[in-house]
Amino acid sequence: MPKTYYFIGVKGTGMGPLAQILHDQGNIVIGSDIDAYTYTQAPLEAAGIKILSFQSENVDKYREAIFVRGNAFSDEQVEVARALALGVTMMTYPDAVQEQIMQTTSIAVAGAHGKTSTTGLLAHVLKNIAPTSYLIGDGTGRGVPNSQFFVAEADEYRRHFKDYAPDYAILTNIDFDHPDYFKNIADVTNAFSDFANNVKKAIFAWGDDAHLRALRPKATVYYYGTNPENDDFVAENIHKSTQGSHFNVTFRGETLGEFSVPLFGQHSILNALAVIAVAYMEKVDLDLIRDYLMTYQGVKRRFSEKQIADITVIDDYAHHPTEIDATLDAARQKYPNKQIIAIFQPHTYSRVIAYKDEFAKSLEAADKVYLANIFGSAREAVGAVTSAEIGAEISKFGGIIEEENMSLLMPYENAVMVFMGAGDIEKYEFAYEKLLGQLRTDLQ
Repeated sequence: MPKTYYFIGVKGTGMGPLAQILHDQGNIVIGSDIDAYTYTQAPLEAAGIKILSFQSENVDKYREAIFVRGNAFSDEQVEVARALALGVTMMTYPDAVQEQIMQTTSIAVAGAHGKTSTTGLLAHVLKNIAPTSYLIGDGTGRGVPNSQFFVAEADEYRRHFKDYAPDYAILTNIDFDHPDYFKNIADVTNAFSDFANNVKKAIFAWGDDAHLRALRPKATVYYYGTNPENDDFVAENIHKSTQGSHFNVTFRGETLGEFSVPLFGQHSILNALAVIAVAYMEKVDLDLIRDYLMTYQGVKRRFSEKQIADITVIDDYAHHPTEIDATLDAARQKYPNKQIIAIFQPHTYSRVIAYKDEFAKSLEAADKVYLANIFGSAREAVGAVTSAEIGAEISKFGGIIEEENMSLLMPYENAVMVFMGAGDIEKYEFAYEKLLGQLRTDLQ
């Protein structure tokens, strides 16, 4: 029997995919959010999901619906407050995800970095082999009747994943991020420990991460990596080229064969290895895994590329030093003979305060570095640190860019411009692309 769901914050990177899943399953789905356009709303509109502006009257109109409350909203938010006052049926986003996890063989992907890319890769491979529903943190979701698998990204922020109980979990890494919430790395590790203890069948964890090695969950843990002595699933004989990465895989000495991915950077090999490990344990045909790894096109805002005349523009969500390392490593692999120009927008003052020196060190891997001013948050509108302070520690620093003035970026030819950030870095990217398109057209 179809149900009616009302999503408060339907454009969220997790809420949007969940709304799509419930819609695909034959339910009626309505949602509300801010009026400003976000990249996550296009699939919602394509599915015909109605998006309303936030206002209390919406709750009165749809009071018989099941309300799904986005993680970002306090009890004082206009629609949440009205829903609480009316006593409507309301569940949290994590509760709604757990409902999906319970319905089929589920694989949750968690980690401080790489979870969206790994979730996207796993979902792509499995959906081409068996009925698979998935929820990816780039705003993409799909619900399939009678799914054999459900693949879900599990977010550690504010311990949102603590009550998930999947059959399998991939743990890509543990790192200190979200300093506005977590106290220290021990606090983060405890959150992952709580999540890991809910996993039913098996966990696939990156073997080089000491914090993951320290976990003692109830489920069996298989480590993946590049160390034959310590890891269960091992990538060996790695060859990286401008076309992607090629490697052999073994499981406890047993040869599983050769695999390739059209992806770049060491992290992409590890992500693929985790996918291969899950597939092997679920007895999925490895030849099919081999085929579909090669057709993967990536997820939104993770090394997304476009070409404008002689300039390659890369858009990436990287907002932590470890993620910057991975993105610039991937750019170097694919474009070894081109200048790599980093344009980075720091995200939240607390993260910059925690990682100012590490940001500077990671960005040194580029040939030249430009910074946008710090993107704050609702909780941190202002702060006691600036982008210029990061720039002062970078030997290749070129200056602070402004949306209205992209002149600092215009002299480059035949270069790779890597725009990175989790705020509104895209507005700078679009301003640059617009000006670049005009200039290159004028020169033809």
